Amino acid sequence: MTTQAGALVLAGALVAACGSSGPAGGGGEGGTGQVWALEDAALNPIEEASIDRFNEGSDSGELELATFGNDPYKQRLRVALGSPNAPDLFFNWGGGNLKEYVDAGQVEDLTGLLDENPELRDAFLPSVLAGAELDGKNYGLPMRGMQPVMLFYNQAVLESAGVEVPQTWDELLTAVDTLSAAGVTPVALAGTQAWTELMWIEYILDRVGGPEVFQAIRDGEPGAWEDPAVLESLEMLRELIDRGAFGDDFASVGYDVGGASTILAQGDAAFHLMGSWEYTNQLNDSPEFVEAGDLGWTTFPAIEGGAGDPSNLVGNVSNFYSLTSSSENKEAAREYLSTALTDDQYISDLIEAGDVPPVQGIRDQLAETENGDYATFIYDATADAENFQLSWDQDLPADEATEMLTQLEQFFLGNQTPQGFVEAMSGV
Repeated sequence: MTTQAGALVLAGALVAACGSSGPAGGGGEGGTGQVWALEDAALNPIEEASIDRFNEGSDSGELELATFGNDPYKQRLRVALGSPNAPDLFFNWGGGNLKEYVDAGQVEDLTGLLDENPELRDAFLPSVLAGAELDGKNYGLPMRGMQPVMLFYNQAVLESAGVEVPQTWDELLTAVDTLSAAGVTPVALAGTQAWTELMWIEYILDRVGGPEVFQAIRDGEPGAWEDPAVLESLEMLRELIDRGAFGDDFASVGYDVGGASTILAQGDAAFHLMGSWEYTNQLNDSPEFVEAGDLGWTTFPAIEGGAGDPSNLVGNVSNFYSLTSSSENKEAAREYLSTALTDDQYISDLIEAGDVPPVQGIRDQLAETENGDYATFIYDATADAENFQLSWDQDLPADEATEMLTQLEQFFLGNQTPQGFVEAMSGV
């Protein structure tokens, strides 16, 4: 789910044009420390202001922000880390995205920083802070909001068909049958992009086998893809597809052009499984749909008899700042991490921009915003989550993630079987 790496921005978001700020070089030679982040017109000014406040009050050194586009950033970071041009603090998605740099010895272990400052550890929601934990050690602190995947629905369509919001897998299957009989596509799916299909198998496997199954896959344990829960989950997904859940035309529907979102808003589909940014998309593109009270949202259904906790989430856990092990500005960087990311002004600015920060004790603040019902739902779901799994295409090594998306696309098209998918991925 890499196309939505920016934070959730709701109506009334702070709007500001922002390109690359600060020099493009790294901070490995001392002097002013470099903080690298992804471009985001709403959030970069907030991050810039946070660094300015830090510089005004710090005696340990100064920092400056440099921002980059999504794909150029990933390539530039990969080349820079371990070189003299490495940044001091760098933006990342946690999980496997961070693991390759940790394994290469390029990232500072921050566990001691959290141990020395227990109030800092306690400031973040545990399921989100865990997103930058590897082998029991912490390598990053959350610096933007949370983006769990939710099941969105069109309330008017459900009412017209006499369908209740499904709380279990069996209820979802029943809803699919009822909606299909009523001539409505049950689920909008932008099938031209496999990452939208990925959300379904992520949740099904979590509910069937629990997070430990994918953790073994992520850790590269021998035979992990051959866990019986993987095959069972794929068979359940095959049944859902063959049942007509996604209609006949999903392979021609795009996401970036708003196809699936429009299908939901116009009442041509009842459900849409998507990251929390879907709310923003609907506010921007179909405001009348939201204003009418027809846009609804819920967590993914429970699967009876499954090992996974129904509170578990998948998606973009958050974005993190990590400290490079070669930094010559560690004192300033560590001070920034321990003070600025939980600063009241920083948190308030993020909330004003429509973000939902993974910070304890801000629910009342969120409730007072223009879209407080939705913001508090996201916050509560994350706070209550037993586990929050980073999207697989971010958590797996790039080559394995690419092959997985290719196999999944063929699976949805009917050109790959559950067993064939398992065998293909076991051979990667």
